[in-house]
Amino acid sequence: MFKELNPLLHSELRLAIISLLISVESADFVYIKEQTKATAGNLSVQIDKLQKAGYINVQKGFNGKMPRTTCSITENGINAFEEYISALKSYLGDKLR
Repeated sequence: MFKELNPLLHSELRLAIISLLISVESADFVYIKEQTKATAGNLSVQIDKLQKAGYINVQKGFNGKMPRTTCSITENGINAFEEYISALKSYLGDKLR
């Protein structure tokens, strides 16, 4: 039977953010924005949703006088991503094995 897909990760932009963060120690807002080609406003909203779910940590600080936001994936985020991939595989059956 098909596993339920996590609705939080089933959004294209949120999945892109998590996919990016799973492969790096951390990434700053500008880098994530460039990689996802998202608008700053939409990216901010989606990062906030992922943070509230406990999937990412967000650190705000300064680089000199410039504000800097850095994101990193949490253990919960890694687990959610792995479960999401497992659920996707249940839809594809033996095609990926």
